[in-house]
Amino acid sequence: MMKKILFLHGFFASGTCALALTLKEYFQDNASILTPDLPLHPQEALSYIRQICASEHPDILVGNSNGAFLAQIIASEIGIPALLGNPHLGMNAFLAERIGTHQYKSPRADGNQQVVIDQQLIDEFSLTQQHQWDSYRPENKQRIWGLFGETDQVAHFEPLFSKYYTNTFHFPGGHIPTDEEVRKYYAPLIERLLEI
Repeated sequence: MMKKILFLHGFFASGTCALALTLKEYFQDNASILTPDLPLHPQEALSYIRQICASEHPDILVGNSNGAFLAQIIASEIGIPALLGNPHLGMNAFLAERIGTHQYKSPRADGNQQVVIDQQLIDEFSLTQQHQWDSYRPENKQRIWGLFGETDQVAHFEPLFSKYYTNTFHFPGGHIPTDEEVRKYYAPLIERLLEI
C-alpha cells in the first residue's frame, strides 16, 4: 500500500507552490502526496489539517515555514513523523512587519489571490504560538525533524527547535528551497522518515 504524505505550504504559498509540485513529481511512483490550500487564520488551518488527518491518515507531515509551524503542532498531537523545513516558529513578528494587502505567490483553488494582514491576524498567530508546545511529548523527539537553510534570511528558529527535538539537518539554501534542493535534501529525509 502506498504511503501518504501531507504537505503544508508556507504563509504566502498554496498547495500548488513549486515545493509541493516538486515533491509530487519526485514521489509520483512511491507515495501519495496531499497538498491542500491552507486557510489563512491559524486556528482554522489547524482544524482543517486535523480533519484531513482524520479522514486521510497520512504517514508523515511535511511543512515549510508557516506550514512547518502548523505541522509541529499537529504531529505532536497525533504522534506521527514530520519534517519541518525552515520552521517559522514566530509568525507574529513576521506578520507585524507586513501589515497590509499582499498577493499569494502561487494559485489557490478558490481563485482568491489576495491576503490581508491585520492586527487581528497577528493576534491570532500570537495566541497560537503561545500554545504551540502544548502537545509536545518527549517520545516524539526522534520523530519530528528540522531542516534548515544555511542562507535563510527569514526564519532563524533552529535553537528553539533544538530545545525540543533531536534531529536537525542543513542544506545550502535559503528560506524557500529550489526544486533541486527539494529533490536533494527534502525528499531523501522524507524517505527516511517514512521508514520510521
